[in-house]
Amino acid sequence: MKTYHLHEEQTVSRPLPEIFAFFEKPENLAKITPPELGFNILTPTPIEMRAGTQIDYTIKVAGIRMHWTTLISEYDPPHKFVDEQLRGPYRLWHHTHTFRAIPEGTLLLDDIEYALPFGPLGRLAHVLKVKHDLAKIFTYRSQVVSQIFE
Repeated sequence: MKTYHLHEEQTVSRPLPEIFAFFEKPENLAKITPPELGFNILTPTPIEMRAGTQIDYTIKVAGIRMHWTTLISEYDPPHKFVDEQLRGPYRLWHHTHTFRAIPEGTLLLDDIEYALPFGPLGRLAHVLKVKHDLAKIFTYRSQVVSQIFE
């Protein structure tokens, strides 16, 4: 299985507890996800964030609505949490969210290890579309987070 890694960083000039409080609420994902993905949480809200929490939602992938279930496998407020795909479009999705207090405010770090299904076709899809789509999603997220907190 070919795995890929995406690393993103963003500095937000707000204190760590405020930033973590925003990101630990799954309901805020809709605010920072591009509208064309049609993000919709199915799990009843409010959702208690803790290790072991499962969150069900739908997104559109290539215009097709898909069910996605994630597990919060690690939860260390206000410094880190990890979500892992249990069901969804990827063969592997392991997303570590890290938050660090810095003199300028808070440093957000996202490290995602992911893999696609379908072997060689998945690798081709990664080159032609998936890696670009993920970059666009995080660019959008960064812009929205800046607007919310700056």
